[in-house]
Amino acid sequence: MSSDRIPMTREGFEKKKAELERMKTHDMVEITKRVAAARELGDLSENAEYHAAREDQGILQARIRNLEDELARAYIVDPSSLPKDTVVFGSRVRVRDLDLDEEEVYELVGPGSENLDEGKILTTSPIGQGLLGRKKGETVEIQVPRGVIRFEILDISFVS
Repeated sequence: MSSDRIPMTREGFEKKKAELERMKTHDMVEITKRVAAARELGDLSENAEYHAAREDQGILQARIRNLEDELARAYIVDPSSLPKDTVVFGSRVRVRDLDLDEEEVYELVGPGSENLDEGKILTTSPIGQGLLGRKKGETVEIQVPRGVIRFEILDISFVS
């Protein structure tokens, strides 16, 4: 696990905390019941249901550990305390893709708040990293899996 601090809004933090609670109190209980029921079917060496339930249990335990780690490293950011003229956590950035000549809007968020369909991207994503610290009017080149994208930063605002 990494020791890097993770910025989150209060809302994103609470959402992740609720998800963790659900996994521990509901999902893990259900999987444990499945493991017990499958165990009662007899010979475990050829019991596919038992092995599937144990695998699901392991996956869920890993997800729980991951979420606990994220929450332990989280720090709550109040967007109103951040600079208004620079792209930072919580910024809504309007950019022009210089190669496609299209405008796009991204909101830089922390874990638990990301939603690509709404343009909410993680500050740790390649685009998020490329935009952080930039100012209106700057042109930025960002390496992404499909190549390099070039953006001109048109506007920086904050979601109220």
